Amino acid sequence: MSEVTAKGDELLFEQAKSKFSELFGREASAAASAPGRVNLIGEHVDYCDGFVLPVALPFTTVVVGAYNNLEECRVHTVLTNGEERNTSFVSPSVGILKPGEPAWANYVKGVVAKFPVAVHGFDAVIVSDVPMGAGVSSSASLEVAFFTFLESLTGRSVGLVEKAQLCQKAEHEFPGMPCGIMDQYIVTMAKKDHALLIDCRSLEAKQIPLQIDNAVILVVNSNVKHQLTGSEYPLRRSQCQDAAKILKVPSLRDAGVKDIEDLKSLKSDPDIVKRAKHVIEEITRTEKVATLLPQKYLKEVGALLYQSHKSLSQLMEVSCTELDQLVDIMRTSPGVYGARMTGGGFGGCVIALIEEKYSKDIKDKVLQEYKGNPTFFVCKPSDGAKILKI
Repeated sequence: MSEVTAKGDELLFEQAKSKFSELFGREASAAASAPGRVNLIGEHVDYCDGFVLPVALPFTTVVVGAYNNLEECRVHTVLTNGEERNTSFVSPSVGILKPGEPAWANYVKGVVAKFPVAVHGFDAVIVSDVPMGAGVSSSASLEVAFFTFLESLTGRSVGLVEKAQLCQKAEHEFPGMPCGIMDQYIVTMAKKDHALLIDCRSLEAKQIPLQIDNAVILVVNSNVKHQLTGSEYPLRRSQCQDAAKILKVPSLRDAGVKDIEDLKSLKSDPDIVKRAKHVIEEITRTEKVATLLPQKYLKEVGALLYQSHKSLSQLMEVSCTELDQLVDIMRTSPGVYGARMTGGGFGGCVIALIEEKYSKDIKDKVLQEYKGNPTFFVCKPSDGAKILKI
């Protein structure tokens, strides 16, 4: 099955409610959902105070649940492949939560721990159709959906920016992933038919209209995820911080093209120079795309997407053979404006801005020439997290 379609909130909601009553013998009283996301451009710059331009996907995570009159939190999850897992931990009203096994539960525990009021014991079911390991932020989708569920359960809500920040903090401290703010921000604040230009320094965000007539965003999942030591992302982040220290600027957001030459003249580590060059140029590309998209200058946008991919592959060195191959296939396909890898890298997805009438031809070409087993979905920019009425 090469084409993946979103099940939609309603179907996932019914599935989650049914599973909850089956497992816990009563009805859920609170529910929420949050989408996955793809980033159009602005990769590996959010932790450098840069600009990013993500959109929310129609794929979502739904959480339903209810208080259980115990001082224990019991969580059951149904994965995209139908596999089921469960965990339980002490409620924050009587104990202190700490990271531990199973690893997936840390995303939930972190959110419960960071919620602004101590939550009493509850039962919850999570159902999601957000592809996992594809670089479309299934983790932020889970975090923000669970936080929004807790808002529904407790009646205590926070502002959207604070919600995104608390979910980011949860991911830093529990799974131990030093992610930037982009994923939690777009998942919280997305608006249908818009991309969101996020200033990762000021946390100001601007909705960018994305009504691009006969063009669509095609997402191609390479269906590879290279197993790395887990240190690659933190290493890129620390290299960028090192570059900023050498240049004596708060972050690479404050650096310019001239500073790349300064890094070279100071005989900096070549990898640090490459990382800095990527970040400085990617921030500029992102601002340009946000200006060009509403004017529908799609060829110019496409050229910037290709530039972004080349930079991620050669300067940031977070691509892989499969992602490079997919972009090369796109480059020779009629109807493709531009393509690039999206997400943290080393596998996951490629996004392409294409003319919709060529969609089938492009997919056929990828299926014929790509050495792996790709899956496709069209990204229709969707709304962000919301409470679902039981």
